[in-house]
Amino acid sequence: MAETLKLQTTSRVSSARLYIGETDSERESLHSVLGEIEVSTVASYSKPGPNEDSAAVIPVGDSAMVLVVADGVGGLPGGRAAANTAVAMLRETVCKSTPETLRTAILDGIEMTNAKLLSQGNGSATTIAVAEIRPGIARSYHVGDSAIWVCGQRGRLKMQTTAHSPVGFAVEAGLLKETEALNHEHLHLISNVVGSNDMRIEIGPALHLASRDIVMVASDGLLDNLMQHEIVRLIRKGSLAKSMDGLTELSLRRMHEPTAGRPSKQDDYTAILYRQPSPPRKPRKLKLKNKEQADTPPIVPDTNKNVTKPSGK
Repeated sequence: MAETLKLQTTSRVSSARLYIGETDSERESLHSVLGEIEVSTVASYSKPGPNEDSAAVIPVGDSAMVLVVADGVGGLPGGRAAANTAVAMLRETVCKSTPETLRTAILDGIEMTNAKLLSQGNGSATTIAVAEIRPGIARSYHVGDSAIWVCGQRGRLKMQTTAHSPVGFAVEAGLLKETEALNHEHLHLISNVVGSNDMRIEIGPALHLASRDIVMVASDGLLDNLMQHEIVRLIRKGSLAKSMDGLTELSLRRMHEPTAGRPSKQDDYTAILYRQPSPPRKPRKLKLKNKEQADTPPIVPDTNKNVTKPSGK
């Protein structure tokens, strides 16, 4: 059984954080005025080569934040370098932006990554999933099969991006059930990547976030090993750190301890969880029981009256 990944750092996010496979695993808990963030990335124990997943948490002052997961395409040269290029390029464009220009900065970062990978001419490519976070708002941008989900406290999925793959489109069209998709022989195929002349960026609508909604950005190392209801059960409520640890532990267990009837795919694993904070509580007002109390002036003792002392008889 895979060991639970231990939390390595807890800190306030004031500058961009990149997770680019410098170690086999990274686990970090972050906080900001916009909410809580949990990050976990683990290289596959059995897949040869380095971790080809990359991730980033990029603040834009105190008014916006960008969460990024990129998954270098396996089987192609430079998968790790392609994913690292994507998060580094987004850091460059987003850090120069303002909240008003953030959408353009995200699109520019993806387009510039695509142009750079094509110019290298070695066929390297990556998927990318980006969540733009503002107070009470989330918007998704993605290329490939890395995904963005938004889940409410009661377990309702408010947003779930469609994987850009033959299997992903078949699920969206209702031609395949979830269990069939996770065991499909073409699950690994992707039809849209960064590093292609035909790349297209799918942009989601601005979604209103309710108090304590969860935004999840993840690679297929998570999505191909857990069922939808299992992910929702783990993330919808409770401690965000425990939710992340639960996702990571169960995903790694599925990878390394295959069980009949359960999905299992060896792969690198990366996930970011963000929780929308609850609004501050308003001070409670003292309610009067009835109108008579409201109309009755307070009784103030009269200190000017003479007080007759009792005689000493």
